[in-house]
Amino acid sequence: MTSQLPRGLENLIPTARATTPGERAASQLLHLRQATVPVPVLAAAAELIAPQLDDPDSATREAAGAVHARLLAAIDDAAPDR
Repeated sequence: MTSQLPRGLENLIPTARATTPGERAASQLLHLRQATVPVPVLAAAAELIAPQLDDPDSATREAAGAVHARLLAAIDDAAPDR
């Protein structure tokens, strides 16, 4: 008999405590190097991650800050006047 391995992205993220969707998104997006998505999706992701910028956990704040900065830079780079 073989055991089933856990599936899904949530199982790849260590969970010493319950994590919020924003924390999981920040952790997953921090590793993202390149993607093509509409600007409104980038803006929505930046809004979802923004509350984690004030998280009590320093690792969460750091990851959220890095991801948030990347998202804002991508939005700026997509500006039509560039």
